[in-house]
Amino acid sequence: MTTPHIVALGGTLRPQSSTARLLGAALARAEARGARTTLLTGPDIVFPHFEPEHGESDTKVIRFVETLRSADAVIIGSPGYHGTLSGLVKTALDYVELLSRDDRVYFDGMPVGLIATAAGWQASVSTLQALRTITHALRGWPTPMGIAVNTVETPDVETYCQGSLDVMVGQIFEFLKR
Repeated sequence: MTTPHIVALGGTLRPQSSTARLLGAALARAEARGARTTLLTGPDIVFPHFEPEHGESDTKVIRFVETLRSADAVIIGSPGYHGTLSGLVKTALDYVELLSRDDRVYFDGMPVGLIATAAGWQASVSTLQALRTITHALRGWPTPMGIAVNTVETPDVETYCQGSLDVMVGQIFEFLKR
């Protein structure tokens, strides 16, 4: 297997958000296994509302799409706002539409790890489910291990999620062997 490129995207605009910290922790595990990684979070994914004819001229959008184009696997993380993913993450995922005419359409055939954080179990679990649905719509393969975290009960998310992160990243690498 060549050196895989794993891209993590999501988080919030808050520095050191729990979602961004978990995305970083997942990528650290991927790097320890020999992957090349890219983290796209916060200001990296602040895009205008998606309009197909405008995205191809925005330099940040072009960088985002080119990074996804080079990915062998993706990890998506979103906070749960009012029971679903944030507008920031949803808008970024809308721009995946710019991959619709590629040889590999969207995330076709790629493993996709998923992380959802929220100030309660209801929003974290429903956000994880929404991310799974979106991943299927984008032709990706969600890892069996998805991570939902109640940040009120577990503020030290990196420590709390160590085992789950290990399993999820391991599943991504197992999938990449195929």
